Amino acid sequence: MRATVPRAGLRRSAGLVAAGLALAATSGCTVPVDAVAGISVTEDGRPLGVMMVCGHRIDGATLYVDSEDVDKAVEVGAWTADRPLGAGLTTWVLDAPAAGWTATRPLAPLDARTTYVLYGWTKDNSWSASSVSFTPGDLDRLAPGKVRYIETSDKGEESVTVTMAEFAARACPDG
Repeated sequence: MRATVPRAGLRRSAGLVAAGLALAATSGCTVPVDAVAGISVTEDGRPLGVMMVCGHRIDGATLYVDSEDVDKAVEVGAWTADRPLGAGLTTWVLDAPAAGWTATRPLAPLDARTTYVLYGWTKDNSWSASSVSFTPGDLDRLAPGKVRYIETSDKGEESVTVTMAEFAARACPDG
């Protein structure tokens, strides 16, 4: 004798499976954020990556062309820290060798009409850094010791420029 499942039960089961898959697809792929990426400039105007790690670790950073379609984002620079970055503030020059960093993709020339995004990551995708977007014009307006980053508050996300000390004090939500 063959067991049968009523059609309504099959539809209900299929609906539950589909709902479960949709939930997994939207929540299971999100990498938790526990660091904040920022951008600054050196005394001679060269781009400077800034990373405030809040508690876990970050292994590297990538700079890419901002794109609505993630699959079409073009990587223009990537760096791996020689040792995982622990809690605290780290900076490194983006356009030349930097102590403690290996350029896994040396920085390509930046185009004045392009918006770029810098973010941090871990090799195992366990943590990430919130990203910062900028244009070369934004870099021209930055002074050494100032950091541009995306601040998240009750009002949403806003691009702000603060001193390096303010960035270190404010970037992580728990201070």
